[in-house]
Amino acid sequence: MSESKKYFSLWILLVCILVFIFQQIIPGFTETFLLTSDAITKPWQFLTSIFLHGSLAHLAYNMFALVFFGLILESMIGSKKFLLLFILSGILANIVSFPFYESSLGASGAIMGVLACVAVLRPMMTVWAFGMIMPMFILAIIWAAGSFLGIFGFGDQGTGYIAHLGGLVIGTLYGFYLRFFRIKRENQEQKGIRVYNFSNKIQIPEEDMRKWEDRFMK
Repeated sequence: MSESKKYFSLWILLVCILVFIFQQIIPGFTETFLLTSDAITKPWQFLTSIFLHGSLAHLAYNMFALVFFGLILESMIGSKKFLLLFILSGILANIVSFPFYESSLGASGAIMGVLACVAVLRPMMTVWAFGMIMPMFILAIIWAAGSFLGIFGFGDQGTGYIAHLGGLVIGTLYGFYLRFFRIKRENQEQKGIRVYNFSNKIQIPEEDMRKWEDRFMK
């Protein structure tokens, strides 16, 4: 039985909007939950900082990307795997980047993981970006190149380029992990064994069952 779609990308959108409202009305809220150099003694910051944003424009930009690519990926791999990737990309991107910044916040690392995973699973899917239509894998390469150059002083230095690269790497690895199991499943189906939803349920084709019955039951 296939997994029902839970629209976690939209729920994350709602959480980020609510958190941004709290940031505006609750003194000290942002400072408590953003990622700082004290994260070793305050490990929750690796998670909570994902849902914080520095401005309305920062929030709007990230949420547009989240909804666009998130809904696509969620429909491809299921809601649970999508949520796992989002959280994993965000946390690991923060772990990689926090030694390099005094403080940071935002969902960019997690969203980059989503974008990279879509690029691996659907590399030739066309999207509109930077004023033109391009394949998904080209967009991922552009983002990776831009983040890499940003580390060396190109672009807005208020952006966490290291976190972006961390998210892209995690999303790419997760995408290839999913592709490996998809190929493995397709090979099993070609050999006459159908495996559904990576579970332990196995269905033997009816033709093979009849051959077995003819040989051993008559």
